[in-house]
Amino acid sequence: MENARPQELAILVQDKLKKSKRITLIPELGVLNNLFECLFFTSMCKEESELIKVTVTFIDPANPDPHPPRRSVAERWSCISFDQRIPMTTKSLAKLSKAADPSCTSLAVYYDDHGLFIWGMIDQAMQYQNFLNYESENDSEQPGFFQVSIKDIGTLNILFDYELLATLNQNVLVQRYLDVLTIGPVAKILKRNSDFLKIKIREYLLETYPEQAFQEWEDFLDNLWIQTLSRLLLKIQNYQHGGALLIADESADIDIKYKIHYQRLIFAMIAYAKASIENHVLDRYITAQIHEGKRSISKSLYQKESAALLQKAGIADEITGAINFIASQTCVDGVVLFNRDMVSNGFGAVLRAKRMPRKIYVSATATATAKSLSAADPKDYGTRHRSMIAYCWNHPTALGLVISQDGEIRAFSKIEDKLIMWEKIKTQQYIKNKKL
Repeated sequence: MENARPQELAILVQDKLKKSKRITLIPELGVLNNLFECLFFTSMCKEESELIKVTVTFIDPANPDPHPPRRSVAERWSCISFDQRIPMTTKSLAKLSKAADPSCTSLAVYYDDHGLFIWGMIDQAMQYQNFLNYESENDSEQPGFFQVSIKDIGTLNILFDYELLATLNQNVLVQRYLDVLTIGPVAKILKRNSDFLKIKIREYLLETYPEQAFQEWEDFLDNLWIQTLSRLLLKIQNYQHGGALLIADESADIDIKYKIHYQRLIFAMIAYAKASIENHVLDRYITAQIHEGKRSISKSLYQKESAALLQKAGIADEITGAINFIASQTCVDGVVLFNRDMVSNGFGAVLRAKRMPRKIYVSATATATAKSLSAADPKDYGTRHRSMIAYCWNHPTALGLVISQDGEIRAFSKIEDKLIMWEKIKTQQYIKNKKL
């Protein structure tokens, strides 16, 4: 929906919350409207010369934890109350945002007859953010009714646990992002690109664990590949500099300013997959012996399982380091060039292809069906986008990804005789909630 305002966002969110099996008291439309308006206008403010980024949790101070677990984990959230409630205004929200880094905390807000107020802070948000950004395999329970995050100027994200309810991106209301990395033509390209990873793991299974069928691990490998790319895109987004990635088989029509040959990411992914398989196999073997009623289990078996788990954690850190290394290169003007095996061959690259299609086609779906395509003029886009359009038009096997300074991600690929562009691409780990 274009030309949308906080009012339209409030209507959409209230409608979705009414379908919740968990929330019994749905906030009135006026309350949601005031909440989103306050956050929307706060996003246009600055505090100490910096733009505002903050997350608020809509949570009742009279009953902040209505469904506590029987057994609480150490990293579970807690709510710390202020001595006095603070009226929620753009000024108070902007001031408190400096003490509430959204990567680790959120502000607790609610309402009464006098209006909205901020009544506390919630800790341990990094567990939530790590899972959302594929940095952790473990999800965590979320407090309150829902969370709202200021992502950029005029940009609000509303999340119910791990489900994205809606995004107001300045004047555009987005209800869902396109899952192009797992569905459709882009996903098919990426799955073909993961062949090197799959070949190495197939060889490893045959040599080390022949009883393990490769097909049982294929989805895991596809997910590892997609999640790694998603994490790279998210890291580039966080720089707010903009950037571009090109996955291509050839270097024709490309001038690479800084040539490198960085293989560490793909080799770390292979090592991570091997450690995951070893940890899984040993864990299953120990569990089977316990179920068989064996009175003792080899000490060395436990040691091997623990060593595999530690190795897996260490390699996960290596992957994070490799992702950060590559993402930082996008801060130099130009394109980061990958081959199909996720090996970085240089950065600061200039795309020299000149021949441009008369029109491109914007897809409203991940699958890019004929009905979902709408024509657009490539001249309506900036230099970075036009150079990627021209390259992908002249090199049909290439896949281009452009990240704008505002965080918008667009993918480009030539499908048959059309240059397709996908926008509003899903990169975070949004999960459909059964409670809605």
